[in-house]
Amino acid sequence: MRAAGAAFEQRACAELQRAGFVVLDRNYTTRYGELDLVMLDGGTVVFVEVRHRLHATHGGAAISVTASKQARLIAAAELWLAAHPKRAQHPCRFDVISYDGPVTNARMNHWRNAFESC
Repeated sequence: MRAAGAAFEQRACAELQRAGFVVLDRNYTTRYGELDLVMLDGGTVVFVEVRHRLHATHGGAAISVTASKQARLIAAAELWLAAHPKRAQHPCRFDVISYDGPVTNARMNHWRNAFESC
């Protein structure tokens, strides 16, 4: 399961880089959890959560980013910004990259500005 998650994070990172995003950090761990990808999109710092669901019986991958998960991501992002004060001057947003389906041909969806911080 961990290996599959890392593979999807790598796929998402590669897709975003092809789209012009620049990697700032990967797998940044805090007491609130992990930020999968921290990227720069133009002048915007983007915190990217990567999710995969094999089956949509409980909703797709994107729906698994619940309100409590969003709160933890926001708290982790605040810590990242505190540790990188020059980047804290930039606007930021939260994106979700979701993959639904079998590992070999999961469909990717990119949800820009998927949720907002308080």
